[in-house]
Amino acid sequence: MKDERLKLCMISGSFEYDSEKSLSIFQDYLERVFPVDATLIVYGSEDDHQPLDKIDDTDVLLVFTRRLNTVGPELERFKAYCRAGRPIVGVRTASHAFQNWLAFDREVLGGNYQMHWRHGPRAHVRFEPASASHPIVEGVSEFSSAGSLYRNTPISTDTTLLMSASTEEHDEPVTWTRSHAGGRVFYTSLGHQDDFLEPGFIRLLANAVLWCGGSN
Repeated sequence: MKDERLKLCMISGSFEYDSEKSLSIFQDYLERVFPVDATLIVYGSEDDHQPLDKIDDTDVLLVFTRRLNTVGPELERFKAYCRAGRPIVGVRTASHAFQNWLAFDREVLGGNYQMHWRHGPRAHVRFEPASASHPIVEGVSEFSSAGSLYRNTPISTDTTLLMSASTEEHDEPVTWTRSHAGGRVFYTSLGHQDDFLEPGFIRLLANAVLWCGGSN
């Protein structure tokens, strides 16, 4: 019998945010609740060079890495995946996922990463009007985030902003979608360790994977 589960490949390499632990939590939730088969590629350091051949045969690619020094064939494989317009989910430091292709942020994710505001009070995450009937926010309640706000204003004009977040001093876009080369793209600058303990964030990310893969 054909396996009808959505195939998800996740790349972990954001050490400041314990991405391996966070994505393992997410994988457990996702496979338990939804028809998804997830594979996790784990980088041990910024200079690690993991094979990325598994992305060739995936339905959706989730990226949670930070300034990996990937070069050569594996970076070209990643670029080819993007150029083909295949589905991508980017989490937090994915805006600067590969040190040798920082243009990934603007060209693919539609972002405008300019470092982040200082750590401070928790940021309140709220829905934007475009999210009212969007499947990515189905079953998601507003929540707060412990992570510092990324400076992304202004994001690309061809994005659809779903959620913003604010502190007493700053307000930034934190969750949006986009079409790139015909494929669905989702990005969130959220992704602090504590966010993966928030039911709202976990459901948001799961919905994004399903949406990018065309399952909702």
